[in-house]
Amino acid sequence: MPSRPRPHDLRASDDDRERVVEVLAAAVADGRLDTHEHGIRLERAYSARTLGDLVGLTEDLVTADHQPIRLDHRRAVAGFMTRQSRSGRWVVPETFPVTVLFGEVVLDLREAVLQSQRVTVYATLLGGRLELIVPEGLKVELTGPGTPGSTRSRQAAHEASQPRPTGPPGTPVIEVRTVIPGGRIKITTPRPPRRRRWPVNRRRRS
Repeated sequence: MPSRPRPHDLRASDDDRERVVEVLAAAVADGRLDTHEHGIRLERAYSARTLGDLVGLTEDLVTADHQPIRLDHRRAVAGFMTRQSRSGRWVVPETFPVTVLFGEVVLDLREAVLQSQRVTVYATLLGGRLELIVPEGLKVELTGPGTPGSTRSRQAAHEASQPRPTGPPGTPVIEVRTVIPGGRIKITTPRPPRRRRWPVNRRRRS
C-alpha cells in the first residue's frame, strides 16, 4: 500500500496561507516583528507549497494552541476534570485516542484536514462528555461495546445511537469507537449562516 503523506508534506491552500499572513500582520503591528523580517516571512508565506513550509513562520509568535495551522496530530486528546479542544486548521490522523475523565473534550472538524477518508477515534469515557462538531457531508459512526448515551443535533434521537450510513463512495467517515464507555457523546452539525434579507421599501400607489 502506498504510504500516506506526512502532515508537513500536505499541500497548502490559499486559505492556509492567509491564516498565516493574518498572524504575521498582527505581529508586525504590535512590534513582535520588524518590517524587514515581516517582509521576508510574508514572501515565504505566499510562496509556501506545503503545510510544513507555513508552520515554521509562526511558531515563535503564538502559543501552540493558537497556531493558525496545527500539525501535532500524534498527540492524544485528554480531558481530566477539565475542558480540552481541537479546532481551527488541524490535521486529523487516521487513528487517535481520546480520553475523558469527568471532563469534556470538543473536536471541531469543520476546518480540519483529514489524513484519511475514514478516521477512527478510540474514546475512553469515564464520566464527562465528548463532543464532535462536524460539517455537512461528514458522516459519523458510533461503535464499540456498550456505546454510551449520545445526542445528535438536527437528527432524530434514534439515529444518534446507530451507525450512520457511509454514503456515496468518497464520503469521509469519522468512527467513534468506545473503548471504555461511561459518559456521553454529542454530535453537532451547525446550520450554515442564513443570508440576511434587507427590508425593501415599497411605494404605495395613490
